[in-house]
Amino acid sequence: MAWTKYQLFLAGLMLVTGSINTLSAKWADNFMAPGCGGSKEHSFQHPFLQAVGMFLGEFSCLAAFFLLRCRAARHPDASMDPQQPFNPLLFLPPALCDMTGTSIMYVALNMTSASSFQMLRGAVIIFTGLFSVAFLGRRLALSQWLGILATIAGLVVVGLADLLSKHDDQHKLSEVITGDLLIIMAQIIVSIQMVLEEKFVYRHNVHPLRAVGTEGLFGFVILSLLLVPMYYIPAGSFSGNPRGTLEDVPDAFCQVGRQPLIALALLGNISSIAFFNFAGISVTKELSATTRMVLDSLRTIVIWALSLALGWEAFHPLQILGFLILLMGTALYNGLHRPLLSRLARGRPPAEEGEHERLLGGSRTPINDAS
Repeated sequence: MAWTKYQLFLAGLMLVTGSINTLSAKWADNFMAPGCGGSKEHSFQHPFLQAVGMFLGEFSCLAAFFLLRCRAARHPDASMDPQQPFNPLLFLPPALCDMTGTSIMYVALNMTSASSFQMLRGAVIIFTGLFSVAFLGRRLALSQWLGILATIAGLVVVGLADLLSKHDDQHKLSEVITGDLLIIMAQIIVSIQMVLEEKFVYRHNVHPLRAVGTEGLFGFVILSLLLVPMYYIPAGSFSGNPRGTLEDVPDAFCQVGRQPLIALALLGNISSIAFFNFAGISVTKELSATTRMVLDSLRTIVIWALSLALGWEAFHPLQILGFLILLMGTALYNGLHRPLLSRLARGRPPAEEGEHERLLGGSRTPINDAS
């Protein structure tokens, strides 16, 4: 079945905005600019401020939701089902997990490459599967356990590629290893977020844009308030600002004032996460979860290719192997091998039943994904 122009637009929008989200965050990190008080030039490493920007982008999904609801009031649309009453505080625990996981991932992105960052986020499959068995009482199929094992193998290969790659002065080997471990640690928190959403949120008929926007609102408000004590908390080697604290917002704004391109990178990060969430939800609805997973994998390739082209990282052939193993693990866990087996066994196109994702499980990412 041929795609319509609208479906092609959605697929392209998801691929482009998802890539921009990660690349813009890494681009901001590459800028050098003096800070406040005549401080020397230093790289723009303000992960918590960038996380606030990401939540602002998610928060904007609420505006999109209310615009759609107003449109549906005038022109009834099946995509806007009647909303059941729910307590917005249900989204607070997942939002706290999202805030913590996203902040850790932005810290990690300052330490490692954009492609490794994107690939290692695949570890979320491992912990989500294990937590769903432990806390949701699910039974995983054999293919899902094989997918988890393949993902572990892929993570080992990607980590080995980082160990063997050449490292510059900006990203020393110890920093790269720490960054990779932080990304995997963040996926544990993201997995807890998904389990909380599955257990407490899915039972309510909440529109995905409303769910994303509500969590974005909580994350934006709470993390913005936390920026104040972070200005005074020493962070040692984890700090990227001259004062050596967890976050230094005045320093960030001084750097933006002296290097306007940083503002462009931040704007790209904020706007891309909003459009990425919208595109991901729409792709799932208009096409399928399979298409969304394929586009997400293509996003990793785009980020990797552009990072190599821009000279942000060095090529290592092990990354190709690691990516392919991770891709196989994701496909097995999500049951994407079944349509192929069905086609081979029956000799006809497989049914698409069960392909569409539920509310939040695959419709968003913490950075991008992004969360």
